[in-house]
Amino acid sequence: MSLAPTWTEAQGAPGAAAPVAYGSVNELNGILTQLQQTAQSMVADLQKARIEKWKTDGATKRQTQGNVESLKRNLQTALPDMITELSNKPEDTAASFKLYRNLDALYDVFGSVVESAGAFGSKDEFQSLSNDMNGLESARRSLGERVQKLTASKEDEVVHLRAQLKMLSAGPPAAPKKTVIDDTEPAKKPAVKKKVTKPKPATPPAATPASTPPTD
Repeated sequence: MSLAPTWTEAQGAPGAAAPVAYGSVNELNGILTQLQQTAQSMVADLQKARIEKWKTDGATKRQTQGNVESLKRNLQTALPDMITELSNKPEDTAASFKLYRNLDALYDVFGSVVESAGAFGSKDEFQSLSNDMNGLESARRSLGERVQKLTASKEDEVVHLRAQLKMLSAGPPAAPKKTVIDDTEPAKKPAVKKKVTKPKPATPPAATPASTPPTD
């Protein structure tokens, strides 16, 4: 069964990364440290397993041995690279999902090996591998919760940025109209004197000529 990652890492946008909060880095370091310790224990216990002595048929032994080899390659090569990548970019969503998907694949394949050890192997083999399984499940669950919180935070950032872009595209708000009140008293104009029109003297009536008495 192949453990090649089935999820393609998304390309991040260029530009300088934002500073990461100390609490976020501290949380991730705790998860990765636990995962590294569990991976080392898994490799050691898988190497100790004597699958050729298990009480089962040859086909089951060959299939289980193939799964063990695939697990060891992933734990010793692919997984450390993913851990380093995420450690360098603590809040990168693509790197976080990539590691989580790989842990899912490890969990499925390793679970089948543990189940076979319980059915066909020794009690000590089963106990050791079961402890490793618990450690892997704990790391996977913790990383899954972190990825969920990180995704929600990124979505909030996107919503906030979209709101800002919408405001910027709308342009600056129109300036309110100002009402100017002129409270200065205008200068008084000098009073214009009215011209007094003098009455014209009365014109005497024209003299009426004396009437001529009629002649006899």
